[in-house]
Amino acid sequence: QVQLVESGGGLVQAGGSLRLSCAASGSTSSIKLIRWYRQTPGNQREQVASITSGGTTNYAASVRGRFTVSRDSAKNTVYLQMNTLKPEDTAVYYCNALTGINAYWGQGTQVTVSS
Repeated sequence: QVQLVESGGGLVQAGGSLRLSCAASGSTSSIKLIRWYRQTPGNQREQVASITSGGTTNYAASVRGRFTVSRDSAKNTVYLQMNTLKPEDTAVYYCNALTGINAYWGQGTQVTVSS
C-alpha cells in the first residue's frame, strides 16, 4: 500500500508561482512512476507531468517550459514547481503513484489562478 498526500495549493495571481508537494508513505520502494494530474469540474483528469523512479520526466504540451517535476528521494516527496501560472491552470491537482500492480491517488489540492 502507498499513501499520497498533496499540499501547496492556493490562490495566486496570473504570472505567479506555486510549488506542489506529493508526500508518499507506505511501500514507497515499489513506486515506479509518479504522475501529476489536474481536473476541472465536468472534465476528465488531465495528466500534466510525470517522473519515473529513474528520474525521467515528461510534460504535457500545455505546461512544458512552465512546470517542472522533481523528487527528493530521501523525503519520499515529489514536487511540481509551477511558474508563469495562467487562469487556465486553475484546477484540483492530484498525484498518482504506479507500482507494478496498483495505482494510488492522493486527495488533491486546489490551485486557483486569478486574472
